Amino acid sequence: MQRFEYKVVPAPRRGHKGKGLKGAEARFAYAFETVINDAAADGWEYLRTDTLPAEERSGIASKQTIYQNMLVFRRQVADAQAPDTAPVETQDDAGDGHDTDGADQDHDTPTT
Repeated sequence: MQRFEYKVVPAPRRGHKGKGLKGAEARFAYAFETVINDAAADGWEYLRTDTLPAEERSGIASKQTIYQNMLVFRRQVADAQAPDTAPVETQDDAGDGHDTDGADQDHDTPTT
C-alpha cells in the first residue's frame, strides 16, 4: 500500500514580477507556479487548493471568520514503517502432514 505525507502552505496573495509578464493575472499565475515548482523540486506533488475558514480576532472581544487559500502537496514515503506482510506460520502449517481440512499432505507415500 502506498503511504503519503502531506504539506499545506498558504497560497500567494499577490503576484510576483517576472520577465515578460504583463497584467495582474499573469503575475498572480506566476506566483502560484513558483510555489508549486519550488515544492516539486523537493519531491512534493501538487494535489489541490482548499479554501478553509479561520477565526481571527477583530477588536478586543470579537472574532470574525476569514478564509485562507491553502495549497496541498503530497509525496510518497518509504514503507519502512509498514507492518511485515510475510505469512505467519501456524500450527496447521507447521508441516504435520495435514491441511486445515484434514486431507493428507504426505507426498512421500504413494496413493493407490
